[in-house]
Amino acid sequence: MNEAFLEVVNLRTHFKTPEGVAKAVDGVSFSIARGETLAIVGESGCGKTVTAFSLIRLLPKNAKMTADKISLEGMDILNLNNEEIRSIRGRQIAMVFQEPMTSLNPSYKVGRQIREVFRTHFPSMKDTEIREKTLSIFSRVGIPDPEQRLEAYPHQLSGGLRQRVMIAICLAANPPLVIADEPTTALDVTIQAQILDLLASLQSENNMSIILITHDFGVVSQVAHRVAVMYAGKIVEEGTTTEVFTNPLHPYTQLLIMSIPGIKVKRGGLLEVISGSVPNPMKFPQGCRFHTRCPFVADICRESDPPERWVNNRRVCCFMAEEVS
Repeated sequence: MNEAFLEVVNLRTHFKTPEGVAKAVDGVSFSIARGETLAIVGESGCGKTVTAFSLIRLLPKNAKMTADKISLEGMDILNLNNEEIRSIRGRQIAMVFQEPMTSLNPSYKVGRQIREVFRTHFPSMKDTEIREKTLSIFSRVGIPDPEQRLEAYPHQLSGGLRQRVMIAICLAANPPLVIADEPTTALDVTIQAQILDLLASLQSENNMSIILITHDFGVVSQVAHRVAVMYAGKIVEEGTTTEVFTNPLHPYTQLLIMSIPGIKVKRGGLLEVISGSVPNPMKFPQGCRFHTRCPFVADICRESDPPERWVNNRRVCCFMAEEVS
């Protein structure tokens, strides 16, 4: 693997609530190389989006974030103050949010919203140059009639166009790392494919790194180089997309893949069901956090939290990985 462009070691983001401390992200480590796509996959509530928000420091006041290390291209970004992290956000790391209708400001035309990016990160840029660059980026992401669209409000655009506007805003400052949080969830299948193709094309042009946050293994199979499977605030398995799909080592990964039609289970086959639900982050069970739902559970799983180890040259947190394989 190439040298890490982003490296995250032992990231923890806990939320203090009246009911107790919610350990949304609880010891997550991963890295990504320049030009690579890493997919972070898991059910809703497993901590995927909180992980992303932690990297760009978009967290509420009741959150406490710690880590042993967060570095971007060799630069320590863990200990940056608020002003310094604002200069990184959008310029070095940008994010495509899950729902563009709630992420875009409904009161402002979309042209104004992308112009704010240029004014924030390139304050000396003249208005005429900003307009040229805005039209250029709109064309680049496939927005038809860009001059007309600049004057549109978000509600006047289709879901696919709103997502393209979000990608344009994200790419305006040409960041080397993009976090895409469920970028195709609200779109129909045809538009989904167009957005994924667009991200892949832009990545190829700019040698951009992408962290793809998703619950959809079908999307992962199309675009990701590597996969990190997340469950209950931890990464339980990581490997190349091919390795994870052909030989999952963690029971949760195996069940996720077998519960989605078209990947392992073909037409007419029976899909697996993962019983139960993701545990409450304030009341994780003793031992392995998946043991209450796991078909391979053994006594040791109920007693001890499985350490990270290497099996078949892959990182996994499971006592039973050899049996699952």
